[in-house]
Amino acid sequence: MTNNPYPELQPESLRPIGRIGKPHGVKGEVMFLFDDDCFDTDDADSLFVMVDGLPVPFFIEEYRFRSNETCLLKLLDIDSEQQARRLTGCRVLYPRSQADTDTLTWDELPGYTLINKGHGPVGTIARVDTQTINTLFCLDDGRLVPAADEWVTDIDRQQRTITMTLPDGLLDI
Repeated sequence: MTNNPYPELQPESLRPIGRIGKPHGVKGEVMFLFDDDCFDTDDADSLFVMVDGLPVPFFIEEYRFRSNETCLLKLLDIDSEQQARRLTGCRVLYPRSQADTDTLTWDELPGYTLINKGHGPVGTIARVDTQTINTLFCLDDGRLVPAADEWVTDIDRQQRTITMTLPDGLLDI
């Protein structure tokens, strides 16, 4: 077995930070919907985009923020609306070695066990729905739990658990 000359391309060495949205204009610019602005904090010159199941590095030509969760992003050599459209919906990743490791992204939470403090395990997070005004944890049994910051009392990355103090009756809805 040989050593991988590109350790930054191992899935465990990259963390999801968002998704590519629709093209913006005709010169290859895209809407970038991000959960973590580490690319800006670290003044990154490149990002990885999951294309056909593989992380592909792209150099950042420029970006400008539209909100706290979106920016318009221009990647080097993506120069047309057609090229940009091929990236729509693709996950964007960033090297863990360069990112602030204290911040979790929504894409990292599936598989975490949700615990109601004082009551025990509620279920496993199957996915996180960020498409609504209130972000929701979608549990593996189909129940939905609001991902309200004020209810979170602990996150244990080692045990992959999120402990929340949920309002009485919420799980009965």
